[in-house]
Amino acid sequence: MRKTYSLIGAGGLMLAMASTAALADGDVYGPFPVTVKDYSGKKTNSVAYSGQIARHALHDSLKKLASKGNGSPNADLKAKMMSYFKGKDKGRTIIAPKTKGPYVVKQTTIDGISKKKNIAGKTYKGVISGMPSNMTGPELVAFWIDKASSAKKGVDYANGYDYSQLISKFIMGAMMYNQAVDNYLDEKLSATKKPNDKPYKKGKHYTGKEHSWDEGFGYFGAPAHTLKLTPRQVYEIAKQGKKSKPKKNALKFADYNKDGKVDLKSEHTFGPAYYAAGFDAGAYGKSNGTNYLHTIVKAFIDGRKLITSAKGEKLSDAQRSKLRAYAAVIGNNWQKVLAEATYKYAGSVYKSMAKLQTIMEAKGDTKKQLRKYIKYWGELKGFALALQTGKDNLGETATRLNRMIGYGPLMLNLSQVKDIDSKGNYVRDQGSSWGEYMLHMAKLQKLLVDKFGVKARKNTITGDLADLAKKLGGGKSVEND
Repeated sequence: MRKTYSLIGAGGLMLAMASTAALADGDVYGPFPVTVKDYSGKKTNSVAYSGQIARHALHDSLKKLASKGNGSPNADLKAKMMSYFKGKDKGRTIIAPKTKGPYVVKQTTIDGISKKKNIAGKTYKGVISGMPSNMTGPELVAFWIDKASSAKKGVDYANGYDYSQLISKFIMGAMMYNQAVDNYLDEKLSATKKPNDKPYKKGKHYTGKEHSWDEGFGYFGAPAHTLKLTPRQVYEIAKQGKKSKPKKNALKFADYNKDGKVDLKSEHTFGPAYYAAGFDAGAYGKSNGTNYLHTIVKAFIDGRKLITSAKGEKLSDAQRSKLRAYAAVIGNNWQKVLAEATYKYAGSVYKSMAKLQTIMEAKGDTKKQLRKYIKYWGELKGFALALQTGKDNLGETATRLNRMIGYGPLMLNLSQVKDIDSKGNYVRDQGSSWGEYMLHMAKLQKLLVDKFGVKARKNTITGDLADLAKKLGGGKSVEND
């Protein structure tokens, strides 16, 4: 259930977890014993979140497909993208992540992880106020898929949209974040929903609470053995050796059972965990001492231990209260990761605009830098929308985010998408001045610090707002969001 916006105050518990000095052996998400009463099957490990991992693979594959357009309407590409988004087809191959050099991925098909899964069915159903036409989450992604299928390499240079980035970053919130914090770690922690003294479904080897908690962990996308790794190592797993020296190190970090392959179900790093690890490791620039990754994973493990300790009985009010405290730690830190990413890309947009301004003043070729600007804006917009899909109603904060960023980036001719007509065409009009839009990025970063307490602060826009307003020519809008 969405609640009035407030930052979760779980500081004491979060501090204790963040200050853990050692990562002891056994700090792995599973295996956990079967506690279901009267279970007579052969299963011995009650951990199960393969459906969530299948959706991560669907997301990664869809992101790749979104950049395959040739600049003309392509019905086949659109149908394939919709299959990964909305279908439950058999035989869908894993386009990403797949084997790269020494990084050998065990599974090659979505069904090899979990059958009959899609993204659309688990995407936030509310109206997305940060885009026009009152589209719901699934409708917005389907709209972007249609546009991506006809855009060259998934990029619309006229309106400023990188559909691969928009689709990916939004789904990280509208599916992964929303399902975890507003469903499995919220409503399903109540006494009446998915009780711990019954199997999740008839015949299953895990209880209602065990599986609900597992599914939340699955959506975070961290390797089960994350607490045995550094954030940098978890980050390098996601890169599949691209950042490792030597490249085989990524396999070494991921391959916990030492079988020479990476099992996507438990050993790979996906989106949310990748960004948490990146901020903690300083992979996106100098970190300000954050510990998002280990704090979130440890809360998941401690919560699972608590549920297992009930031995298949109903959780007491005290146990559920403690479980909700762990869930609050997870939700608070996950929200901060999304806010950090939004902050980071606001800075990237600002820096790219400054470079474009220099190029334009020199009458140079803007094509290369414009491509970067559109990419960064897509990441900014996607994460800003993702941040609004949690269980908290961000209210005025969301309104300010959406107004400062707009429906589309400010283009070189100072036009900006203002609406979408009844036929799905973008409607552009005169936007703000170049300097004023740059100032919006600075104000956006300040808002994220004030409201979410971001600490890593990658790509900080330096300078006092009033001074920046004078420099950029946006003095009248310093207080007008």
